[in-house]
Amino acid sequence: MNIIHVSAECYPAAKAGGLADVVGSLPKYMNELEAEASVIMPHYMTEWIKSARTKLLFEGRAPLGNSDFAFRIHRVEEPDLGFKFYLVDIPGRFDRPGVYIDPWSGFPYWDEKERFFSFQIAVLEWLKESGQEPDVVHSHDHHGSLIPFMMSHSYRYEVFADTPSVLTIHNGEYQGRYHSNDYMLLPAFNLDKLGLLEWNEGMNSLAAGIKTAWQVTTVSEGYMQELLEFCHGLETLLQQEKLKTRGILNGIDQDVWNPLKDTFIEKNYSLRNYKSGKKKNKLELLKEFNLNNDRPVFAFIGRLVREKGADLLPDLIGRIVESEIEASFVVLGTGDPSLHNYFHNLQNKYVGYFDTRLEYNESLAHQIYAGSDFLLMPSRVEPCGLNQMYAMKYGSIPIVRATGGLKDTVIDISQEEGYGFTFENFNLEEAAEAIERAVKLYSDQSHFDTVRKRIMKLDFSWEKSAGTYIKLYHKLLNLKE
Repeated sequence: MNIIHVSAECYPAAKAGGLADVVGSLPKYMNELEAEASVIMPHYMTEWIKSARTKLLFEGRAPLGNSDFAFRIHRVEEPDLGFKFYLVDIPGRFDRPGVYIDPWSGFPYWDEKERFFSFQIAVLEWLKESGQEPDVVHSHDHHGSLIPFMMSHSYRYEVFADTPSVLTIHNGEYQGRYHSNDYMLLPAFNLDKLGLLEWNEGMNSLAAGIKTAWQVTTVSEGYMQELLEFCHGLETLLQQEKLKTRGILNGIDQDVWNPLKDTFIEKNYSLRNYKSGKKKNKLELLKEFNLNNDRPVFAFIGRLVREKGADLLPDLIGRIVESEIEASFVVLGTGDPSLHNYFHNLQNKYVGYFDTRLEYNESLAHQIYAGSDFLLMPSRVEPCGLNQMYAMKYGSIPIVRATGGLKDTVIDISQEEGYGFTFENFNLEEAAEAIERAVKLYSDQSHFDTVRKRIMKLDFSWEKSAGTYIKLYHKLLNLKE
């Protein structure tokens, strides 16, 4: 079975969030089963892509409105990611260092529409012109969600009309909303189908994908239920299409996220010697962030944006420190410039209690998981969440808001077999109370160690999820027959 994943991100080539981790892992685990899965992604000018050895496979031109554009397809030869990995090179569109945001200005690129429309068109153009016949085309988020529509209805790509398509929604916050006339950029189709591109008086890429994909998935069962209730205007559409929707929980790549093999951390460890391993890594973390050794360390790793709940952190940290609760905090990430300013001020105000690195730093993220005691995820929205799974693999106990995939993967310690801390409502009081409970657990080292051992034994690997997707693909192929 030949599956091609179409995505704007893929770890380690280009990453802005959890989408990259999923697309960089799921195909590898599919290939360990019975599939031949590959990934195609834009050719950004990231350091990883610039250093990779690639082979030019195809050069062509494709339509974009009344004009056309040149593109090239490269296959990555080295390093081997465990799956075939293709890059779409569109001069003037993706030859930039950022994925969505210009790292120099901090703002999104002005031509998002042209970038991702041309990317999706180029993917189908290459598949058609090179005679490739994938069994399933699996698109991810709005950057690939016009592909199911074009496969079904563009005259130019009618060869794929009977090819099953899957759309996975990793984050319904971002939908690819454009002007209603922007449909004219797409290859010609029967205008009687124009309504498939429209939602709320405009063109909506994600809506088009939901309407036309054979199957729509999300990254956890909990997030699918939330989207059916609220998806920034798409909830009624999802309710209409409910019969073809389902949630499949993401996994983590345990070859990458394994404290016994991790080359990024100070000392490798396993369940057998986790105490000494965590202690050594915590000392390294405290030195890196200039924190006191006598307190539990609470970490936040991720984008400093509203949906991740990062705007709650300054007040939350201030409340805990000023209440003289024995706790230290580290923050790693980038995002809202105003939050950057808040965290800079906190660094000066709470020396020894708080420190931050306002950057994307994959190696430091690994060290934080290995050295921290607790991981904070106060998300407003968290479709699945991978950080809590990484943290537990490294023996760092999660403190999460019970939403989306966080609710599916973290059971509060007050419940039978519980192993983390959850709070229901997004507010300062409930988040602070969860931290206070965590500090109390830390003071009981015997109980604390029991919980750490429990979370390190949990299985969040990709094997189960990959198998579920394979079964889904078979079901779609049976429909085709």
